[in-house]
This record gives sequence, C-alpha cells and structure tokens, in this order.
Amino acid sequence: MPLIAKVADQLAHVVLAGPLTPALATQRVRQVLGRCPRWLGPVLKRLVAEFGEGSRPRRAKVAGWLRNEPGLGEAVVSGRLRFPNPAPEPLMCPAQGPPETWKVPAIRTVGELAVWLGLAAGELEWFADVRLRNSRTTESRLGHYRYRWILKRDGSARLIQSPKLRLKLIQRRVLSEILGRIPPHEAAHGFRAGRSIRTFVVPHIGREIVLRFDLRDFFPSVTRARIVALLLTVGYPEPVAWRLAGICTARVPRAILTASPDRLSPASAWFRNKRYAMPHLPQGAPTSPALANLAAYLLDRRLAGLATAAGASYTRYADDLVFSGGPEFARGAGRFSVQVGAIVLEEGFELNGRKTRVMRRGVSQRAAGIVLNEHPNISRRDFDALKAILHNCAKLGVSSQNRDTRPDFRAHLLGRIAHLTHVNPDRGGKLRRVFDRIAWI
Repeated sequence: MPLIAKVADQLAHVVLAGPLTPALATQRVRQVLGRCPRWLGPVLKRLVAEFGEGSRPRRAKVAGWLRNEPGLGEAVVSGRLRFPNPAPEPLMCPAQGPPETWKVPAIRTVGELAVWLGLAAGELEWFADVRLRNSRTTESRLGHYRYRWILKRDGSARLIQSPKLRLKLIQRRVLSEILGRIPPHEAAHGFRAGRSIRTFVVPHIGREIVLRFDLRDFFPSVTRARIVALLLTVGYPEPVAWRLAGICTARVPRAILTASPDRLSPASAWFRNKRYAMPHLPQGAPTSPALANLAAYLLDRRLAGLATAAGASYTRYADDLVFSGGPEFARGAGRFSVQVGAIVLEEGFELNGRKTRVMRRGVSQRAAGIVLNEHPNISRRDFDALKAILHNCAKLGVSSQNRDTRPDFRAHLLGRIAHLTHVNPDRGGKLRRVFDRIAWI
C-alpha cells in the first residue's frame, strides 16, 4: 500500500473510533498524534460535513476521501505526520435519531464479539468467512450450508440454503438479541410479531383499484455490504459489523449453481448466478427475514411516502408490494407504477414485471392468495377443493385423499384449515366441523 494511502487509512481508523463530530474527531486525533496540526482541523470539519455529523461511514470511503486532501499528501511527504500513540478503542456509535434508542448489546471489538457468541477467535473467523474462503472449497463438510433447489412453475428455481446446526444456533442468537430489537418500517407485515397476511391485506379491502408488484430474488438481492451498512447505522464498529454480516450472509459455490434444474435462458441464468455468487442473505437462514425487512426500510419509507402523496395505502409482505386507493388514484395508476419501478431500482431491488397486476373493482382482486374485493377470503376454487378433500376423507377414508403420500396428512389439513380460519373465521369453522368427523384410526 502506498504511504499516503496507508496514512489515510490509519487516520480514518482514528476518526471513526468514536462519534463523528468535528470536536470529538479532533480530540481523538490529538490523542494519537500528540497534537492536531493546524491544517488538519479544517480537513476534519469538511470531512464531517461530507459524510454527515453522527453518521458511521465505511472506513474505506473515509480513507479515500482523505487521500484527495492536498494537506495530507504534503504532511506525509515531509514526514510531519506521525502516529506515536496507539489508536483509541472503538466505541458503539449509533446514528443520530431512532438508532440511539435501540437496546442492542454493546460489542466494540472482534474479541468481544467472539466472547459474546461463545466462540474462539479462529471459530469466529471461520463462521464469518469475511475473506470468502469457505465458499471456494469443494469439501461440503467444511461449508456451513446445505442446498436444495425447488423448481417453480415458470421454469425458474428457488435455492434453499439451510445453515448447519451450529451456525443456525449462532444466527438465532444474533436474531433474538440484535435484529429482533430493531424495528422495521410500519409498512412491513411479513416475518414480524403481531403482523400476518391478514394485517397485510386488510388496508386494501373494498378499494377501487389494487396494484400488486413483486420483487425479484428478494433475499439474494440483499448483499453483505448492505448488511454492513445497516450494522454501522446500529452503531457497531466496522470490524464487528463485517463479522456479524458474514455470519448472516453467504455466497453459493459454483458447483451448486451449475446443478440448478431450472429452464432459464443463458442470459437469465448468468444474471441469477452472478447474484448468488455474491455474498447475500441465504433463503433458509433464521436471520434472513428480519435482515431483509431492515434492508428494505428506505424502500418502504419512500414507497409509503409516494402512496400517501397519491392518496393510496401501501403494505409489503416479504417480496409482495401492494397499493390500493379510490377513483382518483385509479386515474393515475399508470404513472404511479412507473414511479414505483424507479424507486425500487434506486433502492437496489428489481421488479418482476411478469407478476405485476393492476386489479380494478370489477375483477377478482388478490394479494398473497387472498381475495380482497369485499372482505378477506380465500378463492372459491381453493375453498371448494379443500372442502371436497375433507368430505371425501370423512366418507371414503383418509388414504383415498392423501395422493401425495404426506407423512402427516392430518397436520397438513389442520394447517390449511387454520390458514382459512385466520382469513375468514366463519368459513374456517365450517370446515373444522367437517374435519372433526374424520376417522383417523
């Protein structure tokens, strides 16, 4: 590393060891250098103005900004800039505003993180895989995930990445003690306590028009760098943020990608493989749903603001975005859809155009498999199909209806009835009474 770049990196480390304000940054610089050179004070003020007071930018970005400061180059060349004292211990520095109220555990160093997780230092590096060494190995026993492809109706395939037991336990602790204490946007209804598919669709019942959009590859679209930025906002020093993000993200080995059963075009497969080859949120990890919600916070905030300005309602359940409104909103639906697409792209996501739906009052308005026209309900076809299965089970026997040979067909039917009951208690109660007549012995 050239000397100027090395000094800029050291100086960035000192500046970011605590709250980013001109006074406190100057104090830390004076502690390490023994003094604060006259030219450096104005530089620190400009630096804070550039990145924002109270923010927590990446160290590489701050170092890059400092490298372009003429005063730094002159001081390095002349040998006047030395670091005689050690850098201060980093502090927890949440961004100003709501992050200051989040009650997350204070973890300032990589060593403290290892102790908090009950890991040796080497084990932490192995699980975090910051240098992406594990994903290059061909030894499956050295990897942290098991992989399973699920072929979808449109010819694409979804990859389920299930963490092995020890990593899953680590992720669950991160979820319960860190991520679970950070609130997502109010528009998010998936993967959070007190919210459900019903709360997701209720704001859109009986509206003149319903617009439904789908985010393509929702979990894989959320990169490790994006999670690091989130954890910096929470207040964690960058080395800690990178390792927490590493624990919660992964990249897929090439051998797994080439084994995909999908029927995508070469171009689509290339884009899909490129996304999975980057460190991303694995679908199957317990931390991924909460992190996806948090990563979509700015997206939700902008779309909620857009909806409010248009006199519409907005909710999101995982990758499903739904807007609804009255006659005035319906007249501007085309222009509104273009604005939604632009915001989604600007926030690092992508719409699946084939799943976009514009549903006016005269047609069956649906979201998440629920009919919205008058009150929450499942479709008549799905209700009749489930009703027929239950009646046949009661009349002809259970074995006549378990055509997929499900190992616990009783639990399967109870789950479907419970879903219907949650959406429409009256209809669910009718089917439960039929279920109770089935002889299971």
